[in-house]
Amino acid sequence: MSTALRRKQAATAGFHLGAGALAALWLLPIVLVVVTSLRSFDDIAANGLGSWPHSFTLGNFGQAWTDGGQQRALINSLLVTVPCVLITLALAAMAAFALSRYELPFRRSLLLLMLGGNLLPPQILLIPVSKLSELMGVYDTLPALIGVQIGFGVGFYVFVLHGFMRSIPVEIQQAAVVDGAGPWQIFWRIILPLTRPALAALSALSFTWIFNDLLWAITVLRSDTKMPITAALIGLQGQYVSMWNVIAAGSVIAAAPTVAVFLRFQRHFVAGLNLGAVK
Repeated sequence: MSTALRRKQAATAGFHLGAGALAALWLLPIVLVVVTSLRSFDDIAANGLGSWPHSFTLGNFGQAWTDGGQQRALINSLLVTVPCVLITLALAAMAAFALSRYELPFRRSLLLLMLGGNLLPPQILLIPVSKLSELMGVYDTLPALIGVQIGFGVGFYVFVLHGFMRSIPVEIQQAAVVDGAGPWQIFWRIILPLTRPALAALSALSFTWIFNDLLWAITVLRSDTKMPITAALIGLQGQYVSMWNVIAAGSVIAAAPTVAVFLRFQRHFVAGLNLGAVK
């Protein structure tokens, strides 16, 4: 065996060992939360939070789900997240199609305006958004939170989809025009199916961002019965101050939908990244 081959094998082994160690280090807190959610309070109180578990129970999830208000909060999160993802991506796809496939006046300025809106720190807009929702009479309502999420997300999605749609060969659209297709038919039957990987990737990202958002929820909402899952976790910590098993169970419940969405769209997500890199 040559020296160069030995060095290559040693480098490969070192890379895998380092990557494995980083993966284990990243997974360690997640495993700790999951194990804590399955332990009883007496076990944690007697042996400590970092000790080896001596008991397992699913009662913590039921306690967090009913007594901790996780059920209501999860429904609120889904009532906000699902419409936001669908409406935002629909608006962004139509806007990106018009800006990328047609010579519209000031289209570059519109793109820069949308991108510039996403560069503003959201912290400086908390008070204006809160006051505006009060003036419009929608404060402390889920539609107010939906409107805020759509308004602050559509610009970024238009920017991403615009770049993806521009990479589609113009000859495809020209052939459809020759066959008599109109703008809506071109968008719905040609451009949108070709943009499916990018839409799937953005769906997974937007679902995660909106579902895990806390800042805008506590800005436009006040009632505990309307708070999403992230705000409910804060209330859960106040309700079960020292019961880390119930708090961990609530965290697992809150993370489950985003994990499920990512696993569902994982193939499309990777395909969207690869296609974007190739194009």
